[in-house]
Amino acid sequence: MTAHANPKNLIPGATGDWEVVIGLEIHAQVASNAKLFSGAAVGFGAPENSQVSLVDAAMPGMLPVINEECVRQAIRTGLGLKAKINYRSVFDRKNYFYPDLPQGYQISQYKSPIVGEGEVTVDLSPTESFTVGIERLHLEQDAGKSIHDQSPTLSYIDLNRSGTALMEIVSKPDMRSADEAKAYVTKLRTILRYLGTCDGDMEKGNLRADVNVSVRKPGDAFGTRCEIKNVNSIRFIGQAVDYEARRQIGIIEDGGTIAQETRLFDAGKGETRSMRSKEEAHDYRYFPDPDLLPLEFDQAYVDDLAKHLPELPDAKKARLIAQYGLTPYDASILVLEKESADYFEAVARGRDGKQAANWVINELFGRLNKEGHDVTASPVTPAQIGGIIDLIQAGTISGKLAKDLFEIVFTEGGDPAAIVEARGMKQVTDTGAIEKVIDEVIAANPDKVEQAKAKPTMLGWFVGQVMKASGGKANPGAVNEILKTKLGIE
Repeated sequence: MTAHANPKNLIPGATGDWEVVIGLEIHAQVASNAKLFSGAAVGFGAPENSQVSLVDAAMPGMLPVINEECVRQAIRTGLGLKAKINYRSVFDRKNYFYPDLPQGYQISQYKSPIVGEGEVTVDLSPTESFTVGIERLHLEQDAGKSIHDQSPTLSYIDLNRSGTALMEIVSKPDMRSADEAKAYVTKLRTILRYLGTCDGDMEKGNLRADVNVSVRKPGDAFGTRCEIKNVNSIRFIGQAVDYEARRQIGIIEDGGTIAQETRLFDAGKGETRSMRSKEEAHDYRYFPDPDLLPLEFDQAYVDDLAKHLPELPDAKKARLIAQYGLTPYDASILVLEKESADYFEAVARGRDGKQAANWVINELFGRLNKEGHDVTASPVTPAQIGGIIDLIQAGTISGKLAKDLFEIVFTEGGDPAAIVEARGMKQVTDTGAIEKVIDEVIAANPDKVEQAKAKPTMLGWFVGQVMKASGGKANPGAVNEILKTKLGIE
């Protein structure tokens, strides 16, 4: 909990400032080839009810068998969250009745989760970060899916997701704005992707958030919270927080009280609406699952998993800054996706790190964003970008020609050096040829020559004209030097 409310996070109301308090429960689908307690596949987009074992369909006499890979992935995630790993945990039955829950209960973990308290460091900007505490991470199975839009009179059930392994990652109520909540989910998703424990694809439902929101006057005790269920995009999480905070402030300022309830976020309207009150909610009657023994492992098992963890985003960011001289801003953009950082390092090896970052972030990412692609769909390889940088360093092409060359490589492919050769894109470094162009520009602009002698900053105008006249091929350094001499500028 923050000791003092950050003024920029406060929401002005009719009776003064309010502070929003946010906690998140993230449901992350475990990256594994099979479900948590059965051997059924978990691929996305398979025909309805084609990935359902007898265990998933709750056929009589079927017993759950733990999938060890899911246990390993949960421990690896706990290590990535700097969390306490519990060597003994228990699976419980969470009892409720719903058509897409064939067993009549969900196997989850209640009092004894596999992972205890941890923390995530979240960057709000290159200079501003904050820490979100992790309360716990537990394993549980997903329910199936009810489909209501295929028939006017019937609902259909697809059990493909039934029994799929989920990690529920519960944060402490440490966030104080929609931006902080969005930044936390972004960072958590990045960590999961680096670890390879969840692909974080929110469009496929592989990462979903239950958002707990309450409001209070700064410094007061926590208010009554409402839980917004199953929000499936980072943008919607931000919108849900903002709407819900203002809704609650409005009710309290009008003399009402907040009812503790579960709500849904309507993305079309940008608002939350009541789903059910907690008073009506089920008593889940948790009890240990009699078909599953407590889950036990030892320190050696955890140490072996820890030994093989990849370099995580915070460590990678610090290394990129130290090794390549990057700014914190550039490093934070590059480590957002592991593929982006890998691409950059392939370009930067043996070259100037800042120049490599500039080309990867500004030119490549900028162009890919325009096309709606990410770095995994880049038509330009690290070797090709490296080749362009090498041509600039060698003085073969100017910065302007390099951008033209990049566009050719992006749309047509090919070896940068060969393209420069074939298309006559080499920079002109022959001072005689450059001098000829400069003389023509000076002769055509006698009035500007006089101005330049009085105001040396006019030199830039001449450089631009010469570069234009040479089709961008003149060496800018040589142009500068010759112009200074010709115009008598120190």
